[in-house]
Amino acid sequence: MFKVRARYLLLIAAGVWFLAGINIVRLGVLACMEGAASPLLLCLGIPAVFLAFHPMFSKLVGKHADRIRSYGEDRMHVLRFFDVKGYVIMAIMMGGGIGLRALGVVPSWFVAFFYTGLGTALTLAGIGFLVHYAHRGGEITCPVTKKTRLA
Repeated sequence: MFKVRARYLLLIAAGVWFLAGINIVRLGVLACMEGAASPLLLCLGIPAVFLAFHPMFSKLVGKHADRIRSYGEDRMHVLRFFDVKGYVIMAIMMGGGIGLRALGVVPSWFVAFFYTGLGTALTLAGIGFLVHYAHRGGEITCPVTKKTRLA
């Protein structure tokens, strides 16, 4: 039950990462619109956070895409787009972010630049999974990091 061809796990991962990224960007943009962060902080902070997380997420996309491809044509459970470690990290990140914001520990100026940069990196990771789904061979080059890997 709830099994799909392994290849479609790339599409599921693309959707999950993309939607999570868009939601995080939305929270960051809302905080930006509150005006709590200075334009200088936004101009420096958003790209800095993006550049800190994008290479890490790109590496994870490649790792998970390789793992998913190794399943072959078998039918896998729809939740196998992540491994256990991936789900643990996701739970910690989501729980930590939600908890810190709910407790008011994280000021809105921090949410403004951090969430916008992080969400952009997550959204591009979702697009990365989509690129891996579309490519059935050859090389994929990241336009940001310029790193090339086999698809």
